[in-house]
Amino acid sequence: MLRELKKYRFDLTVIVLFAGLIGISYLAEWTTGQQLVETTFWRFLKEMLTILPCMFILIGLFDVWIPREKIEKHVGRGSGIKGIALMILLAVTQVGPLYAAFPVAHLLWKKGCSLRNIFVYVGTFSAAKIPMLTFEIGFLGITFSVLRLILTIPVFILIAIIMERYLRNKKYAIRSPDDS
Repeated sequence: MLRELKKYRFDLTVIVLFAGLIGISYLAEWTTGQQLVETTFWRFLKEMLTILPCMFILIGLFDVWIPREKIEKHVGRGSGIKGIALMILLAVTQVGPLYAAFPVAHLLWKKGCSLRNIFVYVGTFSAAKIPMLTFEIGFLGITFSVLRLILTIPVFILIAIIMERYLRNKKYAIRSPDDS
C-alpha cells in the first residue's frame, strides 16, 4: 500500500490541496471560492462522470476488437499521408471535450500508432470537430471557418512532424511498447 501511495503522491497532494482550498474558502466565507465550488466544480465533475465511463467502454471495445496489426498498418510509422488523413478523419468525426481525446490517443499509441499521427489526432481533435465547426460557422461564418481550417490543419501536421523528429532520439522520449 505504501508503494501505491508513493506512486500517486503527486495526485494525492493535488487532491489534498484542492480540498484544503475549498475548506479555507468556506471558513473564510470567501464567496468567489464558494460560488466556484457550487457551480463550476460540480458541473464539471458531473460532465466528467457522465462522459468518461462511456469513453472508457468504447475504448475497451476498441482495444479488444481492433487488432494491433491493423493500427500499425494504417496509422503506424510507415503510414505516411494516408495515416495523417485517417487521423484527421477520426478526430473530425468525434465529439466530446478535449480530455476525452487523451485516452483514445493513449490506446492508439499502445496499439502501434506513430507519434506523428497521435499529435495530428490531438491537434485536430482540439480545433476541427464537426460539432464545433457547426457552431463556429453559425457565429463567425463559413468563410472564416474554412480559412481557419485551411491554415490550422497544415500547422498541426507540421508541428506533429517536428515533435516526432524532436522526440525520436531523446532519452526521455515516449517509446511505444514494441520499442522496449
